[in-house]
Amino acid sequence: MAASKIILGTRGSELARTQSRLVENVIRSAHSDVAIEIKIIATKGDDAKIVDPCAGRKGLFTANIERALLTEEVDVAVHSAKDLPSEPSMGAKIAAVLPRAPIDDMLVSKHRRGLACLPGAAIVATGSVRRKHQLHWQRADLNVIDLRGNVPTRLRKLAQNNWDAIVLARAGLERLGFLRTHTEIDFEGRQFFLEVLPHRIFLPAGGQGIIALQIRANDQSTRALLDPVNDRDTLLCLEAEREFLHGLQGDCNFPVGVLATISDGKMKMRGQLFEAGSQAPREAEVVGSFDAGETLAAQLLRMIRQDRGQG
Repeated sequence: MAASKIILGTRGSELARTQSRLVENVIRSAHSDVAIEIKIIATKGDDAKIVDPCAGRKGLFTANIERALLTEEVDVAVHSAKDLPSEPSMGAKIAAVLPRAPIDDMLVSKHRRGLACLPGAAIVATGSVRRKHQLHWQRADLNVIDLRGNVPTRLRKLAQNNWDAIVLARAGLERLGFLRTHTEIDFEGRQFFLEVLPHRIFLPAGGQGIIALQIRANDQSTRALLDPVNDRDTLLCLEAEREFLHGLQGDCNFPVGVLATISDGKMKMRGQLFEAGSQAPREAEVVGSFDAGETLAAQLLRMIRQDRGQG
């Protein structure tokens, strides 16, 4: 029998709350008789003093929520999938995901006409080591600096500093309602210009754009409750991307992008890895059956390693 009440655990950021409300709404649509409570859980990643550039990938945004899940304070942990370390958590399992939002990165700039037309030596801020390498790959002259904080904080920092642009995930901007158009946004009286960065170059982080619902591995009633809201293809893609990252051990030690997509019964996976001393990344692509994510991830990993001269 499915649960009659569930508690969702989430971070307290505006984006995390918004994502949890999305989860609440889809569960209510499937189960009108289930009571749902959202519990806010403070995480180490919310501490402004933490400046570790690998924060999300080391679980600073997820560990406390997982702990609340395993101690039965909450029934479902709601995560941005890209924040979850690829190492599986003992006693917990990703049981469902919502349909994937756009996977693109976006340049938010004080200048029109996008990345190619930024001034020489422009200052661009990002919190992602992957994006830093991708930016320098396209514009070696850029001064790329670190960026922390939630989405409104990052936009505010762009307004208040002598930076030229920042890079953010399109999914977060859309979920927070900032993208009324895809060319510009108004934020606290400031106008910024937008460019969707091509994902053939700015290959996203594993799990980017995906909201993951994690449960206790032995909680069959909550698993049954989430089954109707799970987007199967998105979950298959997420599992493949996480398998690739796990094999590479590339949560944050490597600037790495990976994307799995499913179309016409086939899964396509692309991987991109930047290494010290090389401006351009090593890249590979594989195609196979839609349900062969583990095999494809291993194949992609072999190709990347061979390209690195380690095969």
